[in-house]
Amino acid sequence: MKIAVVSDTHGYFDPHLSLLLRGVDEIFHAGDVGSGQVLEQFRAIAQVHAVRGNVDTVALALAPTLTREVGSVAIHMLHELPRPQSVLRDWAQLNPLEGKHAEHCRRFLSTFPEECRVVIFGHSHEPCALVVGGRFFFNPGSAGKRRFSLPRCFGILEVTEHDMRATFVSLDRYNEGIPEGVNLPIGGASAW
Repeated sequence: MKIAVVSDTHGYFDPHLSLLLRGVDEIFHAGDVGSGQVLEQFRAIAQVHAVRGNVDTVALALAPTLTREVGSVAIHMLHELPRPQSVLRDWAQLNPLEGKHAEHCRRFLSTFPEECRVVIFGHSHEPCALVVGGRFFFNPGSAGKRRFSLPRCFGILEVTEHDMRATFVSLDRYNEGIPEGVNLPIGGASAW
């Protein structure tokens, strides 16, 4: 299954998305949608699953979190992590379940459904693909108008019976800061 992962559109639907998302099976929007019109434009492409971000009004009727099974992978989505993205980067550099950060990491991981293997989030506008404590954390970056000096991009998750591939797709020429894709075996947390 091919899933487009977008976030932080802030009421802007990039016209390139109609072509770039052609052929995806589903679209996951990790919040800060910004308007119902943006959701409708995504729905014209594929089925949409979206969560509420900090700029989204209750009128959009979006839940704060969503958990969905895609093949044999449980994916949990929310807009903002309970810890800064920079902490995840630090934890990914070492074994976070051992040493002085172990208790903080365990508490953080316990905030997600036990069965989830993938956590999709947004908010920071910074693309991120990290494994922490046997879970894959994926921030597609911002698909909205440029803010700060961060790249404009979105992500693609391709889930097969045996593995998952995560990639980032540029929405403009400026994107030197986008990380490479990631291949992960489906075999559970011990494989990561």
